[in-house]
Amino acid sequence: MAGPLSGYRIIEIAGIGPGPFAAMLLADMGAEVIRVDRAQAVRGPAPDKPAGDLMLRGRRNIAVDLKNPDGVETLLRLVEKADAIIEGFRPGVMERLGVGPDACLARNPRIVFGRMTGWGQEGMYAQAAGHDINYIALAGALAHFARRGEAPVPPLNMVGDFGGGGMFLAYGVVCALLEAHKSGKGQVVDTAMVDGAAVLMTMFWSFKSMGIFNENAPGTNLLDTGAHFYDVFECSDGRYISLGSIEPQFYAELMRLTGLGSDPEFAKQMDQSMWPVLKERLRGIFRTKSRDEWCAIMEATDVCFAPVLTLSEAAAHPHNEERRTFVDVNGHVQPAPAPRFSRTIPEIGRASAHPGQHTAEVLRDWGIEGADALIAGGGAKQA
Repeated sequence: MAGPLSGYRIIEIAGIGPGPFAAMLLADMGAEVIRVDRAQAVRGPAPDKPAGDLMLRGRRNIAVDLKNPDGVETLLRLVEKADAIIEGFRPGVMERLGVGPDACLARNPRIVFGRMTGWGQEGMYAQAAGHDINYIALAGALAHFARRGEAPVPPLNMVGDFGGGGMFLAYGVVCALLEAHKSGKGQVVDTAMVDGAAVLMTMFWSFKSMGIFNENAPGTNLLDTGAHFYDVFECSDGRYISLGSIEPQFYAELMRLTGLGSDPEFAKQMDQSMWPVLKERLRGIFRTKSRDEWCAIMEATDVCFAPVLTLSEAAAHPHNEERRTFVDVNGHVQPAPAPRFSRTIPEIGRASAHPGQHTAEVLRDWGIEGADALIAGGGAKQA
C-alpha cells in the first residue's frame, strides 16, 4: 500500500455502519487494517468471490472468539503490535470482554483506542439503542432538513453514521496517532455521532448568531430550499437539476441563461418575501426543457449548476470519469479513495473479505506464535 498511512497497523473490531466506514478510510490511505470478526460469523470456507459490502474493502479479516480466554489473549497480542484499535460497541462492552482501553494500554502504552458510539461514552442516553436518524435529531440537525410546511426528511444516513461518525472517528484516530508520535503515549478517542453531527452544523450556529437563520421556520432560509436560487428543479423528462446561484455574479448568469435578465421581479434576489413566487416561476421555466437540454445550456458555466444524478449516472458522467472518481474493483463499481495525494497515492489494496478468511495468514504475519493451536482450540477461527 502506497498511501500516506502506509506503515501504520490498525485493528478494527467488526461492527456496522460508521466503524467499518472509518476503517475503510484508514485502509484507503494505506494503513494495514485488520478486521476482527466474531468466530460465530464464519459459516464455512470463504466463498471464491469477494464479499458484497464495499465498505469492507482494503483489509484482511480474521475471526476471534472474544468469549474464549484464548481469543481474548489473541486480540491482546495483536494489540501489542498495533498502532490503533477501533470499536463500535455500546459503552462498557469491550471492558466486559476484557479488551477495554485499560487492558489494551497495559499491553501497549502507545495504542490509540478509537471508540464509536451514537450517544458517547456517558450521558443519559449512553446505554440506549439508536440509529442515525435519532443521533442527528438530538444534535439539532434533522429539524433543518425540511421544506417549508413539511416534516423533516432524513438525509439518508450520511450525516450521523458517516459524516458525524465514521469520518470523525478516522480523523480522531489520525490526530491521536500524530500526538502519540510526539509523546510516546496512546489515548482513548471518544467519537459520538451526536457530537460529530453537532459539529457539522457549526455554520448554521454562526448564521443563528448573526441573525440570518430562522431555526423555527425550516425551508425558508438561504440553504434549506427557501431561496429560489438554491434548490432542485424538475425538468420536462421528470429528472432534476440543482442550482446554487447565491453570489450576485452567479445569480446574474442564471438570469441570463434563463432569459430573465431584464425581469424586475427577479432583480430582487435577496427579498425573502419574493422567494416563493420567484421559485414557482422558475419551476415553470425548468419544466420546459429536459435535464439534458438544461445541461447543454448551463453545464460548466458559473451558474453553479449540476444535474441531479443517480449512482449509476454519477459513475458514467464525463467529469467523474476524467477524475476517476469511481473505480471498478472485481466487478464492483465504487467510489475511489479520497482525497488525492501528489506523492503517496492511495489505492484500494484488496476487495472486501469474508469473516475469518485470513485468520491463519494474519496471525503468522503479525508474529503471533501458536496460530495453529489457537485455531484448533477455538480461540480463533479460519474460514
